[in-house]
Amino acid sequence: MSRLPGGIRIGEYTQSTEFHIWDKFPIMEKSTTAADAGLDHRLAARLKMLRQDRGWSLDDLAGRAGISRATLSRLENAEVSPTASVLGKLCAAYGLTMSRLMLMVEDDFVARVPEQAQAVWVDDSVGFRRRSVSPPSQRLAGEVLACELAANARIAYEQSPRPGLEHHLLMLDGELSITVDGQAHRLLPGDCLRYQLFGASAFATPPHSGARYLLFIV
Repeated sequence: MSRLPGGIRIGEYTQSTEFHIWDKFPIMEKSTTAADAGLDHRLAARLKMLRQDRGWSLDDLAGRAGISRATLSRLENAEVSPTASVLGKLCAAYGLTMSRLMLMVEDDFVARVPEQAQAVWVDDSVGFRRRSVSPPSQRLAGEVLACELAANARIAYEQSPRPGLEHHLLMLDGELSITVDGQAHRLLPGDCLRYQLFGASAFATPPHSGARYLLFIV
């Protein structure tokens, strides 16, 4: 069970953060709790600030991120929450990791991160869960993520949030195929994949097995 400050409910987690995110998938109902609404509005405000700080119009960002102007407007007005795909595109346009973007929305760096305070982010459309075990900080070089991907699922990212971003992935359970810059790697429990990301990447599981893994990003 995990939560961010002011805990929010998601799926089977009774106190965690929910981002119902969408792109090519149907728009999903947003929660109407006060905590959910507050987080949605903080995320929307941060996205708008990032765009305005760069002097970009909605049309400029639409061209850079490959997301429609209408979708961007709805996100910045907190009318909907984004999918993993949309957040990935926005983070790439802004040169941020997804975790660092979420840190901007939440509290500042703390030394000890108890399990119940570790943010859980879910994309039910592809069966993906990610827990921020060690969230990013301006004073720390890396972050640690605990991830789960359901069987027969695939997540693709068009580009790296930052060229050369260093990843160390440790497989805990199941089977996972990772394609990095066009090269595929099949991982089993105990395997470690180390790579610097400059282009596209994709994570996929076979029909017979999901995957659990730790991802260290530097």
